[in-house]
Amino acid sequence: MIRFGSRQPIVMNGRERFLGAIELKPVDRTPVWVMRQAGRYLPEYRAMKAVYGFRGMVTQPEVASEVTIQPILRFPSLDAAILFSDILVIPEAMGMAYSFRDEGGIGMEWQFATEQDLMRLQPGSIMDRLGYVLDAAKRVKARLGGERALLGFGGSPWTLATYMVEGGSSRDFATIREMTVRDPSLLEQLLERITEATISYFRALVAAGVDAIQVFDSWGSACPDGTYEKWSIRWIRDIISEVGNDVPVILFSKGMSAYREEWKSTGARVFSLDSSVSLRMWAEADPGRAYAVQGNLDPELLNGDPESVVAETRKVLGSVGSLRGHIFNLGHGILPDANIECVEAMLDTIVEQSTADQAG
Repeated sequence: MIRFGSRQPIVMNGRERFLGAIELKPVDRTPVWVMRQAGRYLPEYRAMKAVYGFRGMVTQPEVASEVTIQPILRFPSLDAAILFSDILVIPEAMGMAYSFRDEGGIGMEWQFATEQDLMRLQPGSIMDRLGYVLDAAKRVKARLGGERALLGFGGSPWTLATYMVEGGSSRDFATIREMTVRDPSLLEQLLERITEATISYFRALVAAGVDAIQVFDSWGSACPDGTYEKWSIRWIRDIISEVGNDVPVILFSKGMSAYREEWKSTGARVFSLDSSVSLRMWAEADPGRAYAVQGNLDPELLNGDPESVVAETRKVLGSVGSLRGHIFNLGHGILPDANIECVEAMLDTIVEQSTADQAG
């Protein structure tokens, strides 16, 4: 709670709390949401998936909106909902569909490799094929009623390109890394098209009512040494320059926290840190920071016991202390085998400890 003089404490709703933290303003407690919070660890999610399948849940607005709301209904202390979708809806709308391989991972309908393949991609008309996402966003926005923030998301151009060039999921990213040397011009043209499509998509999400957008640079670490700026950061910067004045953008680039200055150059307002990083040390190393930090409990802990989760959640909160601009989250997405009691323990601890800290 926030106190001003002798006035009564101010209690914020989730949306106010989330956006206030991004603005580095005082908040009544630490805001929290969880990457992949609508996911397989929830029995209600598994029940929906058994009926509709993953693709059906993504492409049917009434189902996607219900799945988005499921964790909010189960965990009322969550301050934000993240729209249930997939980063690969953009390549699909450009003309490259995706599916799930029987052996696991993602398979793309075809593999990008030549100049001719550029002609098969249609970035300029993707919103003709993504109306279902906007419909879902509007439905969720109405259901949230301004009480909680709504996040949209997408993959970074480099991350999307890895799937398109590799033909799906990859362990070594050998094909796209080779393309950076063998045919960099072709790869740049692909990234230009993905960036164009992503800007259109994010603008449409903003118009549909999202309060913030998270960019998942999931495979930024796969860039060849010394090329992170060239192949990933510059394209993220181009996207944020077009949409960052309309809504705050959160950047998550797992394993790349050493590139603080490159991150700052993108214009992102929030940096989401993985579990290998000390939040306090990272924030205090930049005392004049104008950005918020997000994270960073190890998601593996939620597969264990509630007592350990309580202890580690307190450590994360304690490491941040009185620093403004912290959004609690995991260091990566929640795992399918997460224990619901552990999620509840984490959320209860955040509410109890951070509320007491702010009041004190």
